[in-house]
Amino acid sequence: MEQWLQQLLSMLALPEYGLSTLFVVSLVSATLLPLGSEPALFGLVKLNPHLLWAGIAVATAGNTAGGAVTYWMGYGAEKAYEQLTHHHPKARVLQWLAGFGPKACLMSWLPVVGDPLCGVAGWLQMPFWPCLLYMAIGKLLRYLVMTLALLWVFPH
Repeated sequence: MEQWLQQLLSMLALPEYGLSTLFVVSLVSATLLPLGSEPALFGLVKLNPHLLWAGIAVATAGNTAGGAVTYWMGYGAEKAYEQLTHHHPKARVLQWLAGFGPKACLMSWLPVVGDPLCGVAGWLQMPFWPCLLYMAIGKLLRYLVMTLALLWVFPH
């Protein structure tokens, strides 16, 4: 069993598989599924140091794409809710968040609340492209800080 797991991990860490695997893990982790992509990025970079910047770029792209999926899920959920209830919810938190506009998506990098925040942006029908831009900026900064900090703490 241990040998099989080691072979699987070695295969997934290969540059030709590692980046695509990282993209999928990053995309899925940005939906509402509880999965972290930082360990996948860190593992790939530790095994293939030359893929640092490519890995950060791929993880950012995958996580941003996952944020976009969550945005559209929130958008669709709001449309379905309105059709069923025939009114728009007026929760104070939603109004407070709407006041920030797409810039609220900068906080999409936060643990626990970041991914649902993308869905709330869709629910509030914030403009998609500015939301996507702010998601990408927040997620890029998270991957940069997390990966470089981990490489500093665990250099070898």
